[in-house]
Amino acid sequence: MRGKYQRQLVGVLGDPVDDNPTVVMEQAAFDSEQIPMDYLTIQVKCGDLEAAMKGLRAMNFTGINITMPHKGEVLQYLDEISESAQIMGAVNTIYWKDGKLVGENTDGKGFLKSLKDGNVVMEGKNVVILGAGGAARAIAVELAGAGIRNIMVINKNSDHAQLLVDIINKKTPAAGSFMPWEGCVRIPKDTDILVNATPIGFLDDEKPDIQYKELPKNLVVCDVIPNKLKTSFLQEAEKYKLKTFNGMEMLINQGALAYELWTGRKAPVEVMKQAMRKEYRES
Repeated sequence: MRGKYQRQLVGVLGDPVDDNPTVVMEQAAFDSEQIPMDYLTIQVKCGDLEAAMKGLRAMNFTGINITMPHKGEVLQYLDEISESAQIMGAVNTIYWKDGKLVGENTDGKGFLKSLKDGNVVMEGKNVVILGAGGAARAIAVELAGAGIRNIMVINKNSDHAQLLVDIINKKTPAAGSFMPWEGCVRIPKDTDILVNATPIGFLDDEKPDIQYKELPKNLVVCDVIPNKLKTSFLQEAEKYKLKTFNGMEMLINQGALAYELWTGRKAPVEVMKQAMRKEYRES
């Protein structure tokens, strides 16, 4: 039982984290529903995650989001992990259930809802994912479950890529493959959906080093970067008249799921969308 002056604490742990806009939509949602909850944006550097998770328990946080680079490492500090998060090997949302600290992954589910809302057909299609981190794993597992036939992982670290390919091949109905990221990459001509699941573009105007002029004509291009409506990657894709999806929609969708895990209430999604549109001055 909390007194009238006590606030519930949630937030996000990561590094870098100062440009993560999750607080905008989550705080708007809590305030609109008059829930006494504060969303904190907290930098936790590599090597400090164990201490942060102990602090989370000690300070009785209601829950937390986990972002780069901690989505994989955090599993060892939890009491319970959802089945899908176990398959992915990555957690992005933590909440309490029956006295246990539970890890879930809402990233892929939020991404999948964005594509479905945009009427993107996934059954039998081919996907290329740039990157092999926590977001890439979450997206790959959810896409495989939605009927995607082939998933190619393009990554500079071959060991990380192989881990993701093994997950796809051994634990999902899709077929996984790996292509090394060496120099300027040519995306295969039979690709239907291209996903940037790397941090490239998060802090600057960089874009993945690929051959944009050679992209398939009907390609759907997606970016998971959450703090920009149009990353340089998406702007480049739009020059070639390609359909694009930004990371903000994915962020809102996965944030709504996190809200529901923390509060036990249905998320005010429209309030969350309006808050983000106002933040980024979208008409």
